[in-house]
Amino acid sequence: MQIQISSDKNISMHNKLSNLIESDLHRILNRFKHQLTRVEVHLSDENGDKSGAQDKRCRLEVRHKHHQALAVTNDSSDIPTAVTGAAAKMQRLLVSTFGRIEDKNRALTTRASGQGQNLVLKPEAI
Repeated sequence: MQIQISSDKNISMHNKLSNLIESDLHRILNRFKHQLTRVEVHLSDENGDKSGAQDKRCRLEVRHKHHQALAVTNDSSDIPTAVTGAAAKMQRLLVSTFGRIEDKNRALTTRASGQGQNLVLKPEAI
């Protein structure tokens, strides 16, 4: 799982922040590391030079090996909290999305194998 981090001109990226973001994403998205090819992190300061509540934004976009990209956004007053919140949202989205796909695939294999079919009793058998 490759992680790419980008930020706008109002957020100064440094190694410490970059390492913090990467370790946070690895910790939270570890369960899906073999299914994801890339995680893109886009950081922005919505108010620019002015300060304000919920003005830092983290947008996460993940690329799955066999499915379309998924994206979430989280706003917070600071970058680490925005990243952690976006990663938690992405984790929930991945669980629900791939859980639905697994359920659909499980239903298709069950139907194809003949399991789960309703039994019909013939009148003469009763």
